[in-house]
Amino acid sequence: MTIEISYGAAEVVTGSCHMLKFRNGMKALVDCGMFQGLEEYKNYEPLEFDASKIDYLLITHAHLDHVGRIPLLYKENFRGTIVATAATFALMKIVLLDSVHLMSEDYATAYKKAQRQGREDEVKPPLYTKEDVKAVLKLPKRVIKYGQAIRPFPSIKVRYKDAGHIIGSAFLEIEYKEGHVTKHMIFSGDLGNCQIKLNPPPTDPSAARYVFIESTYGDRVHRSYEESVTEFKEAIRETLKNGGNVLIPSFAIERTQQLLCILKEMSEKDELPPYTHVYLDSPMAIKATKIYNKYKHLLSDECKNKSSPFEFAHLHFASSQNASKKINSKKNGNIIIAGSGMCNGGRILHHLKHRIWDPKNAVIFVGYQAEGTLGRQIIEGAKFIEIYGEKIIVRAKIYTINGFSAHADKKELLDWASKIKGLKTIFIVHGEEDKQRIFKKAIIKNLHKKAHIVKQGEIIHL
Repeated sequence: MTIEISYGAAEVVTGSCHMLKFRNGMKALVDCGMFQGLEEYKNYEPLEFDASKIDYLLITHAHLDHVGRIPLLYKENFRGTIVATAATFALMKIVLLDSVHLMSEDYATAYKKAQRQGREDEVKPPLYTKEDVKAVLKLPKRVIKYGQAIRPFPSIKVRYKDAGHIIGSAFLEIEYKEGHVTKHMIFSGDLGNCQIKLNPPPTDPSAARYVFIESTYGDRVHRSYEESVTEFKEAIRETLKNGGNVLIPSFAIERTQQLLCILKEMSEKDELPPYTHVYLDSPMAIKATKIYNKYKHLLSDECKNKSSPFEFAHLHFASSQNASKKINSKKNGNIIIAGSGMCNGGRILHHLKHRIWDPKNAVIFVGYQAEGTLGRQIIEGAKFIEIYGEKIIVRAKIYTINGFSAHADKKELLDWASKIKGLKTIFIVHGEEDKQRIFKKAIIKNLHKKAHIVKQGEIIHL
């Protein structure tokens, strides 16, 4: 009998990591991601399984909460084969190297402060090093295309299909034999928001008895993308008209490229004042945008037919720290896109420190803010925030525009799952517990299927 155990993204959104133990002895992991927000402490806990026994690591996509702990696997003697699309491998490299860089910076800062207090022994070192990441990138790889299947073992077949979430993202259809019986299961990974015009919608799934499905927004229906774009444009125009600056904490992958497409349209339609400067202040986002250009044949028809879908006259790339610091001398008319998307690190902290106290400015949140992050504090109405030990008043206008999410909403998740023929049980992962309970009720009511919320470390027999 095949067994599934979730070691992450069980009753929480982040830390995706799902173990499959097949009857023939093969072991595979679906993702091995970083915990974020309130769950960050789990990254420092020992792995709950023997990494040296893992034969295959099947990666759905390259977001940090799906790939961020892979170097820990290597440190624990994982030497198996990694399977992913070419775009995912390209993005994974920059995600992991950026993760190392941020952890190293945070450690150095914390260590200096601790030294002054004689508490340096209490500072946790980075989870892994650049050398660990380089070693991961040298592990055996299987680059897979959409629709293509591999056989990691004669009785097991794995097919990757476009999940429409970010470039290169996939959901996995797994076929396996137990005796004379052939069974099918699906891991959704993260499914895309069909309203977003950057990627094509998720491919229809095939027949399967079991599906493990994400539930990030399983409790709600997104507002229309067009309404979100309208609000985004109005917030920018109003702020610039009043002599202010716009700060946009943004995830480097997918969200930034969405915003660049919208700002390009505004630029070409003369919807931005001529004095406007748009700064992409994120080395990682700049690298990710180059990868999006390289693999633009995977984007929607609307985007892939453009020669430069993400570049326009007002745009400036700030790769170096000096270029980033110079932005702070620009008094007004600036749109600053910087990471991290949840404000729990990165260059956005410096920009918030310099500008969030000024009522002429605006901060536009365009992505999910996990519990425990600075971004969550701000959108929940914090009057003061702390950045680098300094208490700062929040006077800038705060916008939260949720229609840009690259995740499918409740309706889209149900529609996608309804297309799976022969479906018996839906296992719910990758979501906050309260949202999962709402989604479970929706599954039972609308699809009339068994639904189960997966718990951390729970053993599920398939």
